[in-house]
Amino acid sequence: FKISPEGKEQILHIFGPGEPFGEVPVFEGRPFPAHAVALEDSKYVFFPRSAFVGLIKNNPSLSLGMLAILSRRLRRFTMLVDDLSLKEVPGRLAAHLLYLSEQKHGSDDLELDMPKGQLAGLLGTIPETLSRIITRMAKQGFIESDGRLIKITDRQGLVELAEGTKRL
Repeated sequence: FKISPEGKEQILHIFGPGEPFGEVPVFEGRPFPAHAVALEDSKYVFFPRSAFVGLIKNNPSLSLGMLAILSRRLRRFTMLVDDLSLKEVPGRLAAHLLYLSEQKHGSDDLELDMPKGQLAGLLGTIPETLSRIITRMAKQGFIESDGRLIKITDRQGLVELAEGTKRL
């Protein structure tokens, strides 16, 4: 996450189990440009820069794997910038729900992968606004909501919200 001089926090990415993070200093040789915090008890593995650079030089498959991870992350960041700058909050939430569905091989049954406060931060809003939008999406038949459980009931409608061709 990043924090503005005014204290506004913007979540940039949520990492799951086994996902690497903090690669920027390895490749760039400068401090990490954002903050990180664990949302639950976690174990971390740290590689000194020189050791990791040596691993990458000697293992082409590791290099290709890192390129793939960084490419996916760059694509996700591009989507985040697009969402935050060009979409209203309902469109951002719709896009996020569709992303979660895609990660679960198209499943309509989702569990929010983070607390609503964290999700609000990721979507560039506040928890109260997020809750109101979830309620409105449910009332209009796009989703069913039960706490952290979300069921997509109108996938095409969510796609249209995410694309900005439909408004909530």
